[in-house]
Amino acid sequence: MAEQRITRYRDFWPFYILQHSQAGTRHLHFIGTSGAIVLTVLSAVLPEAWLLLGVPLCGYFFSWAGHFFVEKNRPATFIYPIFSLIGDFHMYGMMWMGRMDSAVKLTAK
Repeated sequence: MAEQRITRYRDFWPFYILQHSQAGTRHLHFIGTSGAIVLTVLSAVLPEAWLLLGVPLCGYFFSWAGHFFVEKNRPATFIYPIFSLIGDFHMYGMMWMGRMDSAVKLTAK
């Protein structure tokens, strides 16, 4: 039987957390998201539109490295691109607040 497709972000978030159970994966996402934000700001301030090309490259390079080499799973972006982008920023904010590790522990139970 085919797996049920997730249609609401509130149902996606626990799945997203489990796909990022290793701290190394989360840290690589944090680096990629930070780089993407910096490139976006730089492209607006300088203004150098070509810097915008680096935004997805930076974000995906670090994120996918985490999935392929640390987590050893397939990025959720391939199935849920919009939810995954929202999840990346959700996790990014949770990491800034120091709450992501506890969210992983609670979800993994």
